Amino acid sequence: MENTIPKYKLIVIGLLGAIAVSLGALGAHFLKSKLETGLITPDLLNGFDTGVKYQMYHVLGMLLLVILTKLNPNKFFGWAYALFFWGIILFSGSLYFLCTRHLLGMEWLKFLGPITPLGGICFVLGWLCLCLAMLKTDKKDW
Repeated sequence: MENTIPKYKLIVIGLLGAIAVSLGALGAHFLKSKLETGLITPDLLNGFDTGVKYQMYHVLGMLLLVILTKLNPNKFFGWAYALFFWGIILFSGSLYFLCTRHLLGMEWLKFLGPITPLGGICFVLGWLCLCLAMLKTDKKDW
């Protein structure tokens, strides 16, 4: 059986990477310019930036997982990819909304607070899946 990379995985990686760069620019320019209004505080801007950084780190991790899957198909690589995806949605996504809720006039978004750590857990589990993939591999040489 030929080991092919599903095209959709690279499309998802490309979209998530583009979103991370766009939101990073939004934070660095637009949100930073709103500091004097008080609707964005330095702490909220820092939280937004944390979401962007973690999104980009895990987009690059997803790209690595696609490459590793091509070299050595392993179900744990697929699980790690999915966990990184959900980590981005839950961790970074909740931070984006939590940190801009005052500016958006949507205080009700504070309910997302408990969602953020669930995304962090997804990230940790994803990295552990990478470890499991390596422990379960039959290949001695990489």
